[in-house]
Amino acid sequence: MALPPFQRSRLLVLSTHLLVALVALVTVGGATRVMEAGLSCPDWPLCYGSVLPAAEMTVRVFLEWFHRLDAALVSLGLLLMAVLSWGQRRYVPATVPALATTAVLLVVVQVALGALTVTRLLRFDIVTAHLATGLLLVALLSLLRQQLRPTLRPLPPDMDGALTGPWRWWPALAALLVYIQCVLGGLLASQWATGRCLQLLQGCHWLTAHRLLAGAALVAVVALPIQAVVAAWPGPLQRLAFTAGLLVLLQAGLGALTLHLSLSQPLVTIGHQLGAALLLSVLTSLAVLLRPLPSSP
Repeated sequence: MALPPFQRSRLLVLSTHLLVALVALVTVGGATRVMEAGLSCPDWPLCYGSVLPAAEMTVRVFLEWFHRLDAALVSLGLLLMAVLSWGQRRYVPATVPALATTAVLLVVVQVALGALTVTRLLRFDIVTAHLATGLLLVALLSLLRQQLRPTLRPLPPDMDGALTGPWRWWPALAALLVYIQCVLGGLLASQWATGRCLQLLQGCHWLTAHRLLAGAALVAVVALPIQAVVAAWPGPLQRLAFTAGLLVLLQAGLGALTLHLSLSQPLVTIGHQLGAALLLSVLTSLAVLLRPLPSSP
């Protein structure tokens, strides 16, 4: 049985809002790190012992406080999504309740890592794991949102010849490369390895690895719009492929500019992290459309 359009639309809208909030959460988290605001609230879960530390509010305190507020809203939203999807499990794709539950479990891990980030004074491995979990949630919500879209259908039979072999898996491979690249970038940032390499010529192997993987991810993503044109993919697939191509080129440009400016412009670095989250979301959506999960309970 199909879920009534109004009910399905509510779940789709909720998943869309949660995806936007998650991308914002990852971006604000990056801004908090770039602005060295990770310990601006010295306690957890409150900030200076208050829900709203108005007396202590500065730009850095606001970033850390807003990051926690967004995390709390996302956590409640994901819990609501899980409850609603299980309540409608007879009418939604069978994967939706499982994905929503997995997202709740991941957000519990994310909250714990957020607490440890403060209590362990920004230990680099915890900070990196915090970013990795946040990006994993972005990919998961993108996947869940595609499962709720009424336009999700198997590809037409005449497209089988154009999308056989590796191309059905290519966006998933590209998404994996981008994800690993993002985590490696987080590892660089949490150890301030880029600055140490540029200024002191120390730890440059991390930056070299980041550049090499960036090249592989760039090639993997740029191949998608090229193949979309050559094989005449359907319109929605072409739009996603071209969006991914534009985002990865923007990422490459922002990454090069970040190094050229020696990390001196926080907005460029923050934009680099925002672009990464958006790129991962687009690639996940494209991967689901090319290799759709079961769409009926």
